[in-house]
Amino acid sequence: MSIHSQRRRSGLATAVGLALVTLAGGAAASSHREAPFITTAPKVDGTDFYMFRSYETGRSDFVTLIANYMPLQDGYGGPNYFAFDPNALYEIHIDNNGDAKEDITFQFRFKNALAGNGAGVNLNIGGKSVGIPLIQAGAVSNVKDANLQVAESYTLTVVRGDRRSGAAQAVTNANNGSSTFDKPVDNIGKKTIADYPAYAAKHLYSVNIPGCGTPARVFVGQRQDPFAVNLGTIFDLVNAPVAVITDPALINAAPNTIGDKNVSTLALEVHKSCLTNGDDVIGGWTTASLRQARLLNGKPPSGHQTTEKAGGAWVQVSRLGMPLVNEVVIGLKDKDKFNGSKPSADAQFADYVTNPTLPALLEIALGLPNTAPTNFPRTDLVTTFLTGIKGVNQPKNVVASEMLRLNTAIAPVPFAQQNRLGIVGNILAGGSDNAGFPNGRRPKDDVVDVSLVAVMGGLCMANGSTDALGFGAACKPAAVPLGATAFKLHDAVDQAVVPLLPGFPYLNTPIPGTK
Repeated sequence: MSIHSQRRRSGLATAVGLALVTLAGGAAASSHREAPFITTAPKVDGTDFYMFRSYETGRSDFVTLIANYMPLQDGYGGPNYFAFDPNALYEIHIDNNGDAKEDITFQFRFKNALAGNGAGVNLNIGGKSVGIPLIQAGAVSNVKDANLQVAESYTLTVVRGDRRSGAAQAVTNANNGSSTFDKPVDNIGKKTIADYPAYAAKHLYSVNIPGCGTPARVFVGQRQDPFAVNLGTIFDLVNAPVAVITDPALINAAPNTIGDKNVSTLALEVHKSCLTNGDDVIGGWTTASLRQARLLNGKPPSGHQTTEKAGGAWVQVSRLGMPLVNEVVIGLKDKDKFNGSKPSADAQFADYVTNPTLPALLEIALGLPNTAPTNFPRTDLVTTFLTGIKGVNQPKNVVASEMLRLNTAIAPVPFAQQNRLGIVGNILAGGSDNAGFPNGRRPKDDVVDVSLVAVMGGLCMANGSTDALGFGAACKPAAVPLGATAFKLHDAVDQAVVPLLPGFPYLNTPIPGTK
């Protein structure tokens, strides 16, 4: 090899490495603080959305839907911790005919009430009854525990058709018929809640969904953030050794920056027959909405959450389907606009996918031209992120739009056999795991690494073929400069080593305030 060739390869490796960490930095834990407005409303900030065939033993005919909110929670973040917003509407949407419109919506509404009919918990101090400053007055172990000053509860409604004008019916407890469910308090610490897994498990409910003949399951509560990313290094001007982040053998060389953070989870497990409608492929995404107006009381009375009075129409302020889209694809000027939009209107954002700016931006910033794919329009990205892959997870009649798509006919793969790179991992290793990202998304799927491969054109060169995933002429070798080199990209943090549970709700017990 000539010296000139060696230098060229060295420069290419550097470009690849820096492109990787810049992309990963933009990911910011999939969708944490991804748009200007949502940073002001963390309670409705959707962080991650998962949709996959359940791989818990005996539950393979079910689909699990997980929507996480409220990013970067510290276990010690008291004394009020991280209750859901009672003035917000949290939703999980399902499109089961490919038209980019919701056909089934699951709506979560919350209520946080003080004990004693609003009087709270009081102690006799010198002959006077005085309210305590904490949300707990002692050890907690049971649902509706008497030592909890704040009772968190929620309702779950299924809407068929349009989310606002469709037919709405209450989801009920399969055991007692109640339409109200209790949420466990966050993991305050070992002294308050000695056995948090057992306590949280008491809040996992079997539920009846109107129109569905098979009982579903629901869990709402705090969990350890299941996402893994190398944030600190990224924000320190890409302070990472290129030799590490371009070496596939070192995918776990750096610690997971958010490994000690929690999130708040909405988890549903629904029989696949209750979600499909003549097509095995479904699309899904989660949103959060706030009332159009709010009035702040300058002199709030005693009570819980009496400062704000909300009213008016619902306004969507958060949206999440495919991971990383609003972080590294949508332009800054349109990030709030994307969060307020519906998939049916995604044509307005098409240029961000067909002609992505990030690869070119990297070339400008790094002074290393001719490293980004030039196969414009990027129909390989349209297929991967907007329509689904034909023969894998593309609906029969699809309208291009951003959402997570899952083929419910593809059997789940046991956790131990799951390829952390999903379909991309199959291409690299010749495996048979088509049950992972971008066919849905499981907690183990390393979506940062998969997305890096896709954005830099790696899928075009899959397994040495220009048409391994049916991209056709969209992937001419000359138009994909990195070629197979793109498969080496990673952020030096391994998603597959994040601790998870073997069954529903799959996400691990939250980090406690004290250990």
